[in-house]
Amino acid sequence: MSLHPGDTLPEQTFTVTRADLVRYAGASGDFNPIHWSDRVAGEVGLPGVIAHGMFTMALAARALDTWAGAPGRVTELGCKFTKPVVVPDDAAGVDVTVAGSVTNVTATGTQIALTVTCGEQKVLGLPKAVISVG
Repeated sequence: MSLHPGDTLPEQTFTVTRADLVRYAGASGDFNPIHWSDRVAGEVGLPGVIAHGMFTMALAARALDTWAGAPGRVTELGCKFTKPVVVPDDAAGVDVTVAGSVTNVTATGTQIALTVTCGEQKVLGLPKAVISVG
């Protein structure tokens, strides 16, 4: 695949459920109750249970792997966590959408500007990455 500055990458949407949060907590060791308890999330002023920030960032990495053509080709990934992804206590979950555009192509990699949203809200601030395209 050949990418060029200005290319828009296909949007990818991931559904996040409470079961995903439980699995991520087990894998990461982050059992903070704001990621599983509506009561605790409400007590600290959150609108509900929220996804782990790093889980949301991992969804962006998953999209980048797809765009790069194979796993392990993300060489840089950075962002700020700006808005929480609120995950309802139902089977439907919530959708997180990752979009990207190529900002630069160099000998060391393809630079990507990302947009990561849940509903109409951007949930990651200034997300950007570098991938090596095979």
